[in-house]
Formats: sequence, C-alpha cells, structure tokens
Amino acid sequence: MTSLGDTQSLTWQVSPDLLGIVNQEGVFVETNPAWQTVLGWTEAEIRSMVFTDFIHPDDLDRTLALFSSMKAGESALHFENRYRCKDGSYRWLSWVAVPEEDIFVCSARDVTRDKENARALQSSEDEAILREQFIAILGHDLRNPLAAIGSAVRIASRQPHDEKIAAMFAAVDGSANRMAKLIDSIMDFARARLGGGIPVELRRVKNPCGGFENVVDEIRLAHPERLIQTAFEFDNVLICDPARLDQLLSNLVANAVTHGSRDKPIAIATFEENGCFVLSVTNSGKRIPKDKLSNLFKPFERADETESLQGLGLGLYIADHIAKAHSGKIAATSDEQSTIFRLDIPLERNS
Repeated sequence: MTSLGDTQSLTWQVSPDLLGIVNQEGVFVETNPAWQTVLGWTEAEIRSMVFTDFIHPDDLDRTLALFSSMKAGESALHFENRYRCKDGSYRWLSWVAVPEEDIFVCSARDVTRDKENARALQSSEDEAILREQFIAILGHDLRNPLAAIGSAVRIASRQPHDEKIAAMFAAVDGSANRMAKLIDSIMDFARARLGGGIPVELRRVKNPCGGFENVVDEIRLAHPERLIQTAFEFDNVLICDPARLDQLLSNLVANAVTHGSRDKPIAIATFEENGCFVLSVTNSGKRIPKDKLSNLFKPFERADETESLQGLGLGLYIADHIAKAHSGKIAATSDEQSTIFRLDIPLERNS
C-alpha cells in the first residue's frame, strides 16, 4: 500500500487542517494531530473505526455515494459533511480528497464557524424581512380605523358646540392627519425595503412646480415663524409623478425647518441645468459632519438628535427612493454657510 513518506514532517504535525490517508475499506490508516485537536479522537481510536462511524446520519448517503465515485477514480473538492466529535457533538468539515493508487489522500478544514455565521446572517435577514412585512401589514390595517376616526370627528364638528369643543375637534383632526402621514411614511418605507420600490405614476407634466407652492404654504402655516423663499424657474415638460415630487419637497423642507437656522431663510429653487430638472432646498445652520452626511439617506438616520417633523427619521430615505423612481438622484452638501439638498432628474427621456 502506498503511504506518505513525510507524515512526520513539520507541515503534517502543525497543520490546523485534518490530514489523513484512507484505505479502500474506509479506514483512516494515517492521521495528523489536528484530528485530536478538532474532533478529540486519538490516532489509535480513529484507526479502530471506519469513516462511516464518524458521519452524521443525515450526511451518510451522500458521503457513501462520494466514496464510491472516488473508488472509480474521481476526486472530491470542497465536499462538506458533519463529523462526530468524541464528546458526541458534530463539526462541519470541508473535504478535498484525491485517489492515489489504492489509497485516498484527504484534507479537511473545519468550517463549523462559517456555517454558524451564515445561519446567523440568514436568520437576521429573515427577521428583518419579517419585521418589515409586519410594519407594512400594520400600516395598511391602521388606515381604515384612522379614516373612521377622522370621519367621525368631521361629522361631530358640524353639530352645535362651544369654542372649547371646537378646539378639541381641531386638535383631534390635526392628530389624525399627522398619524395618516406617519402611516404613509411607514408604508413607503416598507415598500422600499421589501424590494418593490416606492410606486410612482409617471406622466408628462407641464411645469411640475405647480403643486410646490401649496406644499410650501402648508409648512408656512404650520411654522409661521420661519421664512421660506421660493424661486421656481423651471418651465418645461417633465415625466414625473407630481404628487410624489410634492412629497419629496415636503420632506426636504420639513428637514430644513427642523435642522436649519431659525433666524435665516430657507431657499427653494427649481431650474434646468445640464439637461436635468433641478430642485434644491437650502438652509443655514450647523455644518453636517462628513460621517453623518454619507448616512443621511439611510432609514432612521438624522443629522442630529433633534426630533424630525416626520417623527421616524424616514423623510430623507423616502425622498431618496422617490428620486430613484424618477431615474434621478438626490445629494446633500454642507459647509459652514449652508446645507443644500439637490434633486436632479434627467430630461432626456422626455423627448
């Protein structure tokens, strides 16, 4: 029988991989010290058993099939199965085995930790998807009772009542509207995270800035102390979803109101540049650090710890996905003077 002449070499002795020689009967006639280190078996104990004594029952059939093909002259490359340790536990091994005359020269690497890491990663991904599906279902199911609350409040507010009751109705109605916006953000987030992207209804729109003034007026009404300046100079056709662009602008301006300087104006502009429709929102205030700037469009991220108008830290994330749904891009720059959020949507496809 052929044997390795250098089984007592330094490589054989110190290799962390399991090295061995198997005969035609399936007995490891020679093994290196790594076998005892990894599996706990001594060389004498290994010689007293055939390799099938070590195999996990679930891996036995395919391992025997491989052994038969090796007897026919085939090699095994990166074949994985579980080997029983002396303490009764199992380790995942990845094998390379080559026939050589009447024996098989084998090496195996312990990949148990790699397997566990892969399972943990898959479990984490599965849990993340499950959470996002739960969020989507919850957001969807909250719409109907919230709509019922809003309808009941509006009907009840038409009945005779005093100023105190009127103020209460107005507060409830305002809260219901804010909750509806939060649910919309949750639904958009869930759609984006689950792979569907944010849905848009694209059409040719002459001067898409028409709804922007309404968006700005709503924010001015909610924050009369803030000065918001507009310069809408784009007057062309754009293929877009106007309602989604209104939502994008609302998220950007809400972000500027929250994080910008309170004693300096917010500037909103639209124009055409380099074959693109451009929307920019500029505010003064503290410079956003570079490490924060790169993460602004991730969910639940904020430039600072201040509460955002969205309440969830999803405004910029949703704005980014609306931009992508329009084949556009949104970016942020920040220095000591100002922070600028800029949306670019190519006009080429509008021809």
